Amino acid sequence: MIVFDKLWITMKKLGFSTYKLREQCGIDSKTIRRLKANENIETKTLDKICSALNCKIEDIAEFINNNDN
Repeated sequence: MIVFDKLWITMKKLGFSTYKLREQCGIDSKTIRRLKANENIETKTLDKICSALNCKIEDIAEFINNNDN
């Protein structure tokens, strides 16, 4: 499972609000809701976020293995 918990930490460090992120990335409030719920996000959206925050993908997303194996 991909989680976006690191996104909120990175945004806080950089002083980015969700409003500022939406304005700089051109993403809508539905996408912000999807990020908060750890739902599927298009890679082009992730690219826009990384560009706006000037960060790497690992600064905003993390893979968590939720298998019981």
